[in-house]
Amino acid sequence: MSDYQNPYSTPQATADNSFQRPSEHDLQGEFKPFKTIWLSPRRTVRQIVSVDPTLHVLLLACLSGVGETLDRASMRNLGDVVSLPVIIAIACLLGPVGGIVGLWIGSWLIAFTGKWIGGTGTSETVRTAITWASVPTIVAMLLWIPQLLMMREELFTSETPRLEANPGLIVPVLALSLVEIVLAVWSFVLMCNTIAEVQSFGSAWRGFSNMLLAGAVVFVPIIALVLVAIAAG
Repeated sequence: MSDYQNPYSTPQATADNSFQRPSEHDLQGEFKPFKTIWLSPRRTVRQIVSVDPTLHVLLLACLSGVGETLDRASMRNLGDVVSLPVIIAIACLLGPVGGIVGLWIGSWLIAFTGKWIGGTGTSETVRTAITWASVPTIVAMLLWIPQLLMMREELFTSETPRLEANPGLIVPVLALSLVEIVLAVWSFVLMCNTIAEVQSFGSAWRGFSNMLLAGAVVFVPIIALVLVAIAAG
């Protein structure tokens, strides 16, 4: 029987709502998490937690941090104020730090708020879920290479004279951007599933709810303070 799992399907919850240990069939199969995470996220993260929940977690967190830093630099047009080598240096030096710090804070919040809705995961297993679900976005970092070759510093600036002077670049740039979006969406789908698995949720939608709840814990108080400050002013 094929062990392919549709990330959009609703897996069955275990009877006692506790983390499902890998079956004998799971452990007898090939353990290639970088391959199986794409289509079998729940089985893959279950295997990883059983073998070693810290497997490549730091490496994946650092790589994710680099990619997120580059994305933010591009969205905020950081190239308008600093050079391309400086942007790359910031991403390579500070990105990993931000990735690790963000992972530790995020995993704690998800594990903490998950308990409110019956989750059984720990910060450690949630870290495993988050980092391994980020594999598609880490792979997407390879797309920065052709984009940098085509656009150079204009990837990070508000003005794009090279692109305007070479309309032929528009199609490949848009195609690469579309692939990045698809990989980012798929990574999010995987995360809903991996978090649901380590939290012993029967549905990926509950994993999504857990992430929303963790975000609300951070942003709702901030929004409330802003509204109070506006009202007081």
